[in-house]
Amino acid sequence: MPGIVTSSQSGRELDATSDLVDDVNVIKGKLWDEDSEFDITTDKSNFRDYDAACDRVKAFYKEQHEKQTVEYNIKARVEFKTRKRGRMGVWEAIELLNTLVDDSDPDTSMTQIEHLLQTAEAIRRDGKPEWMQVAGLVHDLGKLLILFGSEGQWDVVGDTFVVGCKFSDKIIYPETFANNPDSSDAIFSTEYGIYKPHCGLDNVMLSWGHDEYLYNVFKDQSYLPQEALAMIRYHSFYPWHREGAYSHLTNEKDQEILAAVKAFNPYDLYSKHDEPCDVEKLRPYYQNLITKFFPTELDW
Repeated sequence: MPGIVTSSQSGRELDATSDLVDDVNVIKGKLWDEDSEFDITTDKSNFRDYDAACDRVKAFYKEQHEKQTVEYNIKARVEFKTRKRGRMGVWEAIELLNTLVDDSDPDTSMTQIEHLLQTAEAIRRDGKPEWMQVAGLVHDLGKLLILFGSEGQWDVVGDTFVVGCKFSDKIIYPETFANNPDSSDAIFSTEYGIYKPHCGLDNVMLSWGHDEYLYNVFKDQSYLPQEALAMIRYHSFYPWHREGAYSHLTNEKDQEILAAVKAFNPYDLYSKHDEPCDVEKLRPYYQNLITKFFPTELDW
């Protein structure tokens, strides 16, 4: 067991909130990659009722939108660079994440490891490259933040967005930014804020959460291509990859990786089902893939 900082925050509550956020994302528009066999053949009728989850989702986003400020995001990044949370291999991290289980969820009994494997297996069945299978396997490992002393669910899960400039009206529940102090800041509330036109997403701060955290863990400690890193960093960045926001900040590189992010999205959203994976049967295959793209141990 690696050395970690534990938290009293309930993993079950985290998972429940994350699943409810996913429900919102399912509702938002059509999928892009119509050539995906997985997308064509998947029955999407069994996902949770968005209206039933609406009040709880709104409460989550209200807290997230009020607390994700420039000040907090700078603090989170400084803490990331100066604090040691643990050292372990990727499969070990997957097993640790598996301790976060929502067994009260009425729609699914799957564990975290099953969601990761279901995502990866859907990508594998569609014949996508190994690096994309690995991206599916690891994309939610950033939820380990809940064990590393996060301040709450609002800085772990949920849609991500740019901080440091005007909050886009393409973000879900944009009215809930009213009490965020950055909304009335003389600089942060302007269209470009602290950024320059078409500076590129590599040069902006996305709201801190499991996507941004994991991207920062992997970008210097893996052999993943930029497309896989983009899938990990931007898979919750719905205002950009689904709603078309932030075109005034993006550049040519962002347009190139956008296709990869969109291609990944349906596997994350629609691979969840209650049929359990045979973890022991799949383990050798994915452990072998892990050795191709990661060192034996990583700093988390």
